[in-house]
Amino acid sequence: MHHDEIYLIDLWRLLLRQWRGFAIALLAVLALAVAYAFLAKPRYEATAWVQVGQVGTAPTGQDPRPEPFQRVLERLQTRAFQDEVVQGVGLAPKSPEAGAYRGSLKAEPSFYAGLIKLSVRAASPEQAKKLVLATVTRLQAVHGSLQQEPLAQARERLDEVQNDLRAATAERDELQRTAAAGKDNAVAAGLLLAGKETEVRELRQSRADLVARLSANYTFATSMPWPVYQPDHPVAPNRVLILGVGLLGGLGLGLFVAVALDARRRARQPMSA
Repeated sequence: MHHDEIYLIDLWRLLLRQWRGFAIALLAVLALAVAYAFLAKPRYEATAWVQVGQVGTAPTGQDPRPEPFQRVLERLQTRAFQDEVVQGVGLAPKSPEAGAYRGSLKAEPSFYAGLIKLSVRAASPEQAKKLVLATVTRLQAVHGSLQQEPLAQARERLDEVQNDLRAATAERDELQRTAAAGKDNAVAAGLLLAGKETEVRELRQSRADLVARLSANYTFATSMPWPVYQPDHPVAPNRVLILGVGLLGGLGLGLFVAVALDARRRARQPMSA
């Protein structure tokens, strides 16, 4: 403790001797921090949550989504996808605005909830919202194209089951009438009726399962469950953080300059003596 107190006293004396160098370095860094904090262009952010669509009739063990969750995240980061987004809002792929979009686009997955949080920053609130909506719209178009074939197959399968059910129901009704009429082939009709009843029940169950899996609870397009969130103030630059970092940096640089100046002064003393 005693040595620490001596060191602090020596440091204080050093700062008193070299206060000009310390102050100049501190003020220079603070001036740069203040200039950046108040002259940097403001950046606005828009955030959207995306629910990836799915087709509920996918076979057991197969991902019902149009593409695996991780592939969706990778798609969002590809240059080709991002160029399609910026071109969709009328921006050139090599424009500064497009570069700012690519640099600010963030996709944060929530695997448990099955959602992707998309955030985009731009020079104005309107542009930030337009770009994040364009990102979602482009993703919806890609997934909609991928879902067309499995949806068509599922609906075709449902039509086949319904046609088979109508035919099986008509045959069952005919067998019931034959058995009830007591004709010569009534016994055979009665035997066939039991099998046809089983077939009708199975077809009804298949139809109900397909209808349920094609309902909105299991089959849906990629969408936004909530509206776009957008703060009413710029998210950058963070002036408080910049000034705090500038103050710490200025103190560090000022201390370094003071120590360096004092070391040079002490190095020259024997020469002057």
